[in-house]
Amino acid sequence: MDCLVRREMNFDQAPLIVIWETTQACDLACVHCRASAASQRHRSELTTDEAYRLLDRIREFGTPLMVFTGGDPLKRPDLPLLLRRSVALGLRTNVSPSATPLLTRQAVQEFKDCGVTRMAISLDGPNAPSHDEFRGVPGTYDRAIDALEDARLIGLETQLQTTVTRRNMHSLDQIAQIAAAVNVRMWSVFFLVVTGRALAGDDLMAEEYERVFEKLYEISQWAPFDVKTTEAMHYRRYLARRNKEEGAAVTGAQGTVWRTAGVSDGRGFVFISHTGEIYPSGFLPVSAGNVRRDSLVEVYRNSSLFRILRDPSGRQGKCGACEYTNLCGGSRARAYAATGDYLAEDPRCIYQPTGFVAPRDPAIERRQP
Repeated sequence: MDCLVRREMNFDQAPLIVIWETTQACDLACVHCRASAASQRHRSELTTDEAYRLLDRIREFGTPLMVFTGGDPLKRPDLPLLLRRSVALGLRTNVSPSATPLLTRQAVQEFKDCGVTRMAISLDGPNAPSHDEFRGVPGTYDRAIDALEDARLIGLETQLQTTVTRRNMHSLDQIAQIAAAVNVRMWSVFFLVVTGRALAGDDLMAEEYERVFEKLYEISQWAPFDVKTTEAMHYRRYLARRNKEEGAAVTGAQGTVWRTAGVSDGRGFVFISHTGEIYPSGFLPVSAGNVRRDSLVEVYRNSSLFRILRDPSGRQGKCGACEYTNLCGGSRARAYAATGDYLAEDPRCIYQPTGFVAPRDPAIERRQP
């Protein structure tokens, strides 16, 4: 499967995507919130000057995709300054605001004026009752749709983000129709990692992941937008096998999946917290350093944590034996959340690698008659 992995980028040297959690502050109360966001900004957030220096360091990687997220980035009054600095440095710059009263038509216009490439908006239900319950604040659905429409009218590219849980797994067709109606360029489907405020009862079982993969594949056959997954690297395995079995060509909506093949926690991806901690992803809260005292470039390239995560031979269980390890590799964040070991096999994958025999569990064997 190596031929499917991006060859033009060396993920040992630079990430494809850099995410900066500009703040943990947010006025929503989402049931799955990774950041466990609060309404007030943290006093130890990176300052404007520290943020400028961070952006300078990111530029040393080349031109990775630079994503401003939160919390809600709009809770930072200096956000326009930071966006303009990022764009001026030549970074492809995306922003992911929350759908609160801060996300006005003027705010959307300012994103475009700053040179932002894309605005990402979350939608976790096909209507106001379902989405607003998920986000914890009435009116969030309407604000999200309004912001997407405002962006469409001024020519600002948009992305829809949906976190799949038991609450909405049967509503994906309807959400996809909304994505098409508001003309998004990408639908980014997040799969729950039980961290932050996320509830274990909302998570899908491995078999349900496969059913959602099937649904996403069906949608990708007609969607006028790209479909990608986050923390479901094994969707790439599903697509590879499905396309091979059917002799099907990769559709336009699948393009982003292949462009990000091999990217996973710490491999082609780095996350900086609101206080400067350097994580392999926002869902894997194991720090390799802090931008206030460490070089982000040095940490990404040479820290033991990131080097281990980029080495497929370190994977354990099925993920270590799988023929799709370079394409997928499993979610290191989910392995850590479930077992405390980020090298363990992804517990939400049903695939049995060719020739793999699971080790026997002595505890189970002792219970056999």
